[in-house]
Amino acid sequence: MDRSLRRLLRALAALPAAAAAPRLRAQGRTVRLLVGFPPGGGSDAIARVLADKLKDELSASVVVDNRAGAGGQIAAQELKRAVPDGNTLFLSHDHTISILPLVLRNAGFEPARDFVPVAGFATFVNAFAVSGGTAARSFNDYVAWVKAQGGKSAVGIPAPASVPQFLVQVIGATWKLDLAAAPYRGSAPMMGDMIGNQIPAGVGSVPDFIENHKAGRLRVVAVLGGQRQSALPEVPTFSELGLRGFEDVPYYGLFAPAGTPRATVEATAAAVARVIALPDVRERLTAMGLTVQFMSPAQLAQRERAYAGIWAEIIRKSGFQPQ
Repeated sequence: MDRSLRRLLRALAALPAAAAAPRLRAQGRTVRLLVGFPPGGGSDAIARVLADKLKDELSASVVVDNRAGAGGQIAAQELKRAVPDGNTLFLSHDHTISILPLVLRNAGFEPARDFVPVAGFATFVNAFAVSGGTAARSFNDYVAWVKAQGGKSAVGIPAPASVPQFLVQVIGATWKLDLAAAPYRGSAPMMGDMIGNQIPAGVGSVPDFIENHKAGRLRVVAVLGGQRQSALPEVPTFSELGLRGFEDVPYYGLFAPAGTPRATVEATAAAVARVIALPDVRERLTAMGLTVQFMSPAQLAQRERAYAGIWAEIIRKSGFQPQ
């Protein structure tokens, strides 16, 4: 039994309410799993892995419902409107839940008021990748290439006013490059342009990039976080390259509408814990660049608040004004 699985089982043992919660049983029941980004991206792929197994744990059809647009804002607003009966869940990473309320004057939702954390299931890191058509084989190669082009270049990001946008700004300032963040409607169209050599580089999550990196269609040349990623052991961290202060890692979690009964939340959290303990699920999620980690509803709420607090300060120092 590997160390991470032992940690997960210990976490489950420490959560008697969730672990002992009854499995949700309702024949003919359908659960919508909202995803705020289009098919083909990392969030969509992750949602489909979980949906395939959750259907057995919840004794229900679990349908992935892509409500793409506005960095997950559309899906979040859909969750806010949903009936709080446990039949609508939102699979989200940090951008929609923690970042959008910091960069928009009116996101149309307030996480603490409108949503209930259900379960966290993984952390991940963001990465810098170059298109397959560039000559760069490393991040330092990319820096040299941009300087040879006059010091200016565009870098794709999966959503405006996102963590990748602020990272582009910091990376440009650190290496004295004039980098312009080019926002897309999700990672899938951004990667399409990178693969087609329409844009030379992009910042996104490792789960977004990893399959195309392995296929050689683009190259991940640096990752954030405090250590190299097991799925990309050859890729250095930005800390190694000289950019420090971005070691805190984002998260993935499931959220339900406010007012969802506590027993339903606990039963769903227990179902998620059982699913991510399955060896094949852990293997698939790990291969996507995730670090599988169960978080109870309370732990996910704490993780979200801490992450939002860190980025609130970074965004404030950047001079960005909410739009």
